[in-house]
Amino acid sequence: MTLALGIRRTTVILGVVAALMLGALSIRVAAAWTAAAAPLAVAPASLTSIEAALAAEQQRSAALQAQLQGLESASGDLGAALAAAQAKIAGDAATAAALRSDLAKAQAKLVALQAALARAAAARQVVTTSSGTAPAAAPAPAPVGEPNDD
Repeated sequence: MTLALGIRRTTVILGVVAALMLGALSIRVAAAWTAAAAPLAVAPASLTSIEAALAAEQQRSAALQAQLQGLESASGDLGAALAAAQAKIAGDAATAAALRSDLAKAQAKLVALQAALARAAAARQVVTTSSGTAPAAAPAPAPVGEPNDD
């Protein structure tokens, strides 16, 4: 039986070696087939080109950072200008309200003066018609000074 056992072992060993060789051969054939199906038309990027691209992107990033800081500064300036404009608008609104009040007072004074002139003219007319003579010149009303008259 030792002879049969030796033959069986040898056959098993040869079968395993043949299977391993067949596996290695199929791997090589598959690699060659894949390489033939997908050839590299463009060589991969070199280390120097990658480093140059990195440096260019770092410069671009620095330029964008500087632009961002400039925009932040401009935004702050615009905010300050907006606050100043709002303060000016509030001041102008107060001035406009004061001017409206002064105008209303001046208009009331004008109405009062016109009424006084109308009464004086009516009184002169009454004096002229009742006496039948030419009326003496009525004294002119005294000028009235306005509060903001320059």
